[in-house]
Amino acid sequence: MLKIKSKKFQKITTFFKRLPRVTAENAFLTSLIFLIIAMVLGGLAFYKYSILVEQKEPELPEKPFYFNENGFQDILKIWQERQIRFEQADSKEYLNPF
Repeated sequence: MLKIKSKKFQKITTFFKRLPRVTAENAFLTSLIFLIIAMVLGGLAFYKYSILVEQKEPELPEKPFYFNENGFQDILKIWQERQIRFEQADSKEYLNPF
């Protein structure tokens, strides 16, 4: 049982050791295979994100959207404080260190 696994492992390692040489010898065929793989993956992505989206009905959310007014006011207050600090920093004069 152990010898069978080691032979399989040895076959796999020799395959991966020979793989760069085989792909270099058949560079045109390898690039053609990579091109076909890229086209298939691109086609699948296009189908999923373009064609399939148009065919599906959009799902409506269970809860309606609501605007959090308190959170908006808090953020607006923080932004106004930052704006005031920014304007104060512009008018402040610093000592010349030289």
